[in-house]
Amino acid sequence: MKVGIIGCGFVGSSAAYAMVLQGVVSELLLIDLNKDLAGAQAEDILHATPFATPVRLAAGDYEDLEGAALVVLACGVAQQPGESRMQLLARNVRVFQLVVPQVLSHAPEALLLVASNPVDLITEMVTRISGLPSGRVFGSGTVLDTARFRTLLGEFFGVAPHSIHASVIGEHGDSEVLVWSSAQVGGVTLKDLAAQVGKPVDAEVKARIDDGVRRAAYRIIEGKKATYYGIGAGLSRLARAVRNDERGVFTISMHETVEGNGAISLSLPRILGAAGVVATLQPTLSAEEQEGLRHSAATLTEAAGEISL
Repeated sequence: MKVGIIGCGFVGSSAAYAMVLQGVVSELLLIDLNKDLAGAQAEDILHATPFATPVRLAAGDYEDLEGAALVVLACGVAQQPGESRMQLLARNVRVFQLVVPQVLSHAPEALLLVASNPVDLITEMVTRISGLPSGRVFGSGTVLDTARFRTLLGEFFGVAPHSIHASVIGEHGDSEVLVWSSAQVGGVTLKDLAAQVGKPVDAEVKARIDDGVRRAAYRIIEGKKATYYGIGAGLSRLARAVRNDERGVFTISMHETVEGNGAISLSLPRILGAAGVVATLQPTLSAEEQEGLRHSAATLTEAAGEISL
């Protein structure tokens, strides 16, 4: 599968590196406004292919996207000191108004995977700009938050995170919702597992894990200025689901109507395959979680209302 990545900063390059090491792509094209950066990233990653799988890898321009099945949008401008989120979004509108038409001009059949933050609002923006059906435009959403949730539950119970089914939904941000009520480990509810292994999931444990998920990005950014390895691996995993037409379930962001709100881009468990998002699953939520999802949707709807295209 041929994949294009627009934006070769920390996130774009980490995604490219993960895709190469995991053998997800047969051809990978890197594009950046800074052509020297794109070329350097491509050359550096190419030198890892003898330790992984053969990949045709190059830096190029939009016309080189022809035949790409998936294009990852990891571009955009960084927030400046004193700049509000809406001012940042206004500047990013101009970036994506230039990028998206060029991508679709040369790769009209490609799926668009948004990785830039704030990912839900930019997914909403790209959906509007592209005019594509919402299933062909999706964001990484809470894929990383879900991975963090499963990792911390795994550490608490001493179980591999692959065996844990638990999701984070809503906004990829402060209003996200950890779905405790339907989380399972090997088909066993958290309540039953806690009783079996003698590790009660009390309010203190929930608060600690919630903080570990919700505040992770803040701690990582404070320590090393940016987060990129986790999301790079997550983007690679989504690309693999597209390549294999897996129909796997991932908490990705997409434009869709949410109960109690209009249509907005946020994360729910969605089935992803070669055609993009083919279905959305409605998780069983407690009353508190349902209210949290409505609040998250309302928060995003209010912010999206200020986007002017």
